[in-house]
Amino acid sequence: MLRTPLYQFHVDHGAKMVDFAGWEMPLVYMRDGAGGITEEHLQVRRSGGLFDVSHMGRFRVSGRHSVRLLERVCTRKIRDMKPQACRYSLVCNERGGVHDDVIVMRIDEDDFIVVVNASNREKLLGHFRGVISAESLVVKLDDTTMSTAMVAVQGPKVMEMVSKFSREIPTLKRYTFAVKNLLVVKLYVSRTGYTGEDGVEVILPAAMMGMAMKMLLKDVDTRDPNALVKPAGLGARDTLRLEAGMPLYGHELNEETSALASGLDFAIALDKEPDESGRSFIGAEALRKERDSGGPARKLVGMKVDSKRSARQGMAIWSGGKQAGVVTSGAPSPTLGVPIAMGYVDRALAAPGGKVEIDTGKGERLAAEIVPLPFYKAPAPAK
Repeated sequence: MLRTPLYQFHVDHGAKMVDFAGWEMPLVYMRDGAGGITEEHLQVRRSGGLFDVSHMGRFRVSGRHSVRLLERVCTRKIRDMKPQACRYSLVCNERGGVHDDVIVMRIDEDDFIVVVNASNREKLLGHFRGVISAESLVVKLDDTTMSTAMVAVQGPKVMEMVSKFSREIPTLKRYTFAVKNLLVVKLYVSRTGYTGEDGVEVILPAAMMGMAMKMLLKDVDTRDPNALVKPAGLGARDTLRLEAGMPLYGHELNEETSALASGLDFAIALDKEPDESGRSFIGAEALRKERDSGGPARKLVGMKVDSKRSARQGMAIWSGGKQAGVVTSGAPSPTLGVPIAMGYVDRALAAPGGKVEIDTGKGERLAAEIVPLPFYKAPAPAK
């Protein structure tokens, strides 16, 4: 398996390592027999957590036709992005299903970073290269995943920590980034994240990770109960994103499910201007046809489960004596104290307040209520 530049840090701090998309990653840190996913989750909600996200793919897209490429492969508008802006987007197939969801960062006019999911890195590289070749685009596409590292520091007190290193970063608006210098190398620090909390994500050369961690470790501790920031693993990252109603590829997003069904309308620019050949983004035609014929048959919803048991991916959702959907993600909510889930249900059932049942597949059905997403929204940062 592949290892990130933080592998030894994880081992030294008692992480339980697991295989995730071919990478050896920390699931949870067991601190002298204590700790766990719930503790890490609540640490992020009340103060701060540090996540190694170096397994995620990072592409550098540059050259004369870089904007044309990204306009074709991304559902979001790219041309109007300002330098140092970040933009969440989907990448669709011709049928309107989702190849992946990505973050696009614009460095300058013809220079971008695209962050993709670890499990889709090779697929998207092939997809981008196919478009470049088919449309004779002048684009340099570099996969910088192995030469860089990426960490996320998330939580309501993170900016307090960051302010010790920088005056600029705490003033960043959401979905923007700053370029900072660490000796002779550049760091890209964005005010983005996948937990529903405030915080930053940092991309830097892999060789500089040790030096950067020595700076962060002044405030990152696994054993101090009062530490401002503690390391957290993939388990907490999943429950945090679920509470925040954020979709995950392979759960809420996939090649067969329409992008319109996901509720991510803000990230799908069906009015995007056509390119020089009169084409919009890949998948736009299928999605417009679906929209004009009444919309997707199913919609993504949130559910609160009236049981001590949690719903799990793949469980059938029932209503009125028939199957009406399927669970895509489910877990106990450490913040809310009840099991929560996301799933696709028939469009007529998608309004909040509706009652459904979730079939566990073991002769038991769990009562659940359709609720608005997200389940949890962090308080606005203090000014």
